[in-house]
Amino acid sequence: MGLDFTAIDFETANGFRGSPCAVGLTKVRGGRVVEEASWLMRPPANHDHFDYHNVRIHGITARDVAGRPRFGELFPEIGAFIGDDILAAHNAAFDLGVIRSGLEVSGLAGPAYEYVCTVMLSRRCYSLVSNSLPFAAEEAGVPLVKHHDAAEDARACAGILIDIARRNGANSIAELYLSLGLVMPRQEAFDPARDGLSKPSLAAVTSAAGGAALVRPFQSGWPEEGVNPDPNPDAHPGHPLYGQTVVFTGQLSMARPEAKLRSAEVGARPESRVTGRTTVLVVGDGFVASDLRSGRLTGKARRVLELHERGQAIEVLSEGEFLQMVGSFAAAAVSA
Repeated sequence: MGLDFTAIDFETANGFRGSPCAVGLTKVRGGRVVEEASWLMRPPANHDHFDYHNVRIHGITARDVAGRPRFGELFPEIGAFIGDDILAAHNAAFDLGVIRSGLEVSGLAGPAYEYVCTVMLSRRCYSLVSNSLPFAAEEAGVPLVKHHDAAEDARACAGILIDIARRNGANSIAELYLSLGLVMPRQEAFDPARDGLSKPSLAAVTSAAGGAALVRPFQSGWPEEGVNPDPNPDAHPGHPLYGQTVVFTGQLSMARPEAKLRSAEVGARPESRVTGRTTVLVVGDGFVASDLRSGRLTGKARRVLELHERGQAIEVLSEGEFLQMVGSFAAAAVSA
């Protein structure tokens, strides 16, 4: 078996991961790109509003997808392109979550997929202060012309995985994971009629039916740190924040104690200041990865850059990337 897989990237209309409006797919055979596909689509009914924050990132509007098939109608074509391939995605928990939630709120069952997260592999195999797609793509020697174009992002993800396999002398995904001592994660098949809805989908359906709002109001003032909860011992070891020590800086769209709780739920250990134990810094205030080069940083972020230069394995995440990873519904949650 060669280095065969399909890379996937979704863009979403709003903070709910089950609101896909675009998808890009790149098929790789023997370590080479052999086929690509991309679609615009309407998100599932009742979840098809376009938030300003998402539109600002990817540029897709409701007008752009008017008259297009909804995600549930289009998924047979998407699924046929994927076939039985292993899926690769940059922050795979998000993209696999898009498939699950998008199908769930469409009332459709979904297949099982084995998948690879190139964020986690980048963290293992590169030494970057940010493992966001542009930084990882640059390290892999993959040109990323238009970030947040689903087709471009899927192609970059494929290039990152090909590069990481090459660096590890692996001729297949199985060989790569064996060489790194990792177990390939898997999203099991599901049927909402039989299994019920996942937590994110249930919260979105409740909100659409008139429950609590998904987007919390921005709160000004000095953020309250709150307590540092212990990591969830039952969290999935394959989550990109599992086992990480996380510190938050800047103003987030949610209260900092809630952000800490969400990180602990997925197996991270939240702390209140940057130390030698810190492995991840989450930056609010509208920070994006490119700010690492422009210098628009908080004091904690500057401290992280200093520690990284001294050899500490530490990574900076934007709030949007963090929200993807923890499955939050805040409006900043857009594709990495």
